[in-house]
Order: sequence, then structure tokens, then C-alpha cells
Amino acid sequence: MSARAEVQLYLQRQDSPWLRWRRGVFRSAIRAIAINFNRLTVSGLEHIPARGPLIMMINHTSGLDPGLIMATTTKRFVIPMTKIENTYFFLGRAAVWWWDCYTVRRGEIDRQALSTSIELLRDGQCILIAPEGTRQRQGGLARPKEGLAWIATKADAVVLPCAISGARGWNRKWLRLQRPEIHLRYGRPFRFRKEGARRISRERLQIMTDEAMYQLSAALVDPALRGAYSDLDQATGNTLEFVGRA
Repeated sequence: MSARAEVQLYLQRQDSPWLRWRRGVFRSAIRAIAINFNRLTVSGLEHIPARGPLIMMINHTSGLDPGLIMATTTKRFVIPMTKIENTYFFLGRAAVWWWDCYTVRRGEIDRQALSTSIELLRDGQCILIAPEGTRQRQGGLARPKEGLAWIATKADAVVLPCAISGARGWNRKWLRLQRPEIHLRYGRPFRFRKEGARRISRERLQIMTDEAMYQLSAALVDPALRGAYSDLDQATGNTLEFVGRA
């Protein structure tokens, strides 16, 4: 089967009542875990658009991060882009199948993952992407490549910063019967300004990426996690157009 045919089949599954039921069950389970096993504070839920193409961009410091977004977003289902390595062990493979996530091969340009992301957004879906591409074990934000900005401009998607503080080391705290104090803040959604251009230069994509990352940084409750984007005085917004309520 061709890559394009696989993407089309994946899109068709998104409206399946069986898949929606599976996701509803899964979301209820991870929501119960997120609330009962952590001291979770969530703010900015009013910023989540109820419909239309949406990219949820997260800072990624722990394996718990995607589940927190999936559990707390109840207006719609979030479709995560997950690393292919999560299908190499039984529980990960089962979770990827049950939710019907789509995978990405890191360390290379995975054209099928990029195509799937764009087609999902053009179909009005909500996807989750960690722009840094991998977990930041030291916690601070790192400068990512331009993939998220490229996808967003191709699909004319809204981008929503989803800033997670306090999740790093959650498993060690659980083993000590402690409940991690986690803050999840949804920032202001925005689109990238294309200024009518059909093709965005790599230099402008990098500017878009940095401006988006500063929005994610500003939403973090813990300033120690801002890393390469710690100096908010350097933040600009020339390529961003905010949508919804301020």
C-alpha cells in the first residue's frame, strides 16, 4: 500500500464510532490517574479551540506529558505524534493501537509522519507535537528544528502552547507514594503570519519557531524550565497572529 493510501485510511478511521469509544474509555482512565496520582493544577482551558485544525505544542520533560494533555482536553480528542520506539514494547504498542496514535521516526525526515500531520490538520483534527523532538531530561527548553512551523503553515493550523511544570521525576515520586505537584497551563493560541507567501524560507521558519517557543516559555509556571528561551525580554511576535480571547 502506498504512503498516501495509508494516510487516507488513517484519516477515514478518525470518524469511526468504535475509535471514539476507545478514546473515550482511555481518556477517562488516564484522567483518573492524572487527577488522583498527582496534585494537578490546570489553567487556560478556555484557550482550547473546540474545532478546527489545531497543533498542541508541548515542552517534553517526562513520559507523563502526552497523557496529561490527552486527559485534560475534553472538548475534543488529541491525536499525539509518538516516537516509533513506543511500539517496541507491549504496553506502548497496546496504547498506540488503542488510541490510534501515529508514529514518527526520529533522527531522519519522516515524510509520512509529516504528511499525516498535515492531512489530519486539513481534516480539522487536533494533533500533539513536542517541537524539540525528544525528551529534555535536564528540563529546560532547547532550540528545536522548524518542523512544527512548517506543518502549521502548510495546514494553516492554530498553535496552542501547552506548558507543563513539575512532571519530571513523577515515577520516582510515585514509588515513594508521593503525589507530584504538576502545573499545566494552556497559553494563548496563535497562527503564523504567512503574508501571502506560498513558500516560507527556512530563515523565516526559524524565526516563527523561536517566537512560538517563547510563547511556550512564557506559559511555564516554573521559570527554571525555560532553558534557551529564558530571557523573555528577547521575545518577539512579528510572525504570530493571536486568535480567540486574550
